[in-house]
Amino acid sequence: MFYLVRMVVSPPYGMPPEEFERLKAEEKEVGIRLQREGIWKHIWRVAGAYANVSIFEVDSVEQLHSAISSLPFFPFLSVEVTPLVPHPSSINPADNPLLKEGRA
Repeated sequence: MFYLVRMVVSPPYGMPPEEFERLKAEEKEVGIRLQREGIWKHIWRVAGAYANVSIFEVDSVEQLHSAISSLPFFPFLSVEVTPLVPHPSSINPADNPLLKEGRA
């Protein structure tokens, strides 16, 4: 199952800069691991904001929650999740698994 996930980072006012930088480095490590595991498929920055939009591919909403909540910035994230389904007009097999199955 694919999910569009928007994450906005709002660290608390007064967080020491060295703590923020430490969390940011840990966040990058976890994000790279999730990408290598094939869970975090795509990530884009949102221009003008400390935010991203991402595509996750997971087997369940519980797996999605586990992935997102494993992020070091999770306590400071505002997260919006939108479930996605293949669009029947997509001609890209990567976007439309129905094509692979011969059902589109």
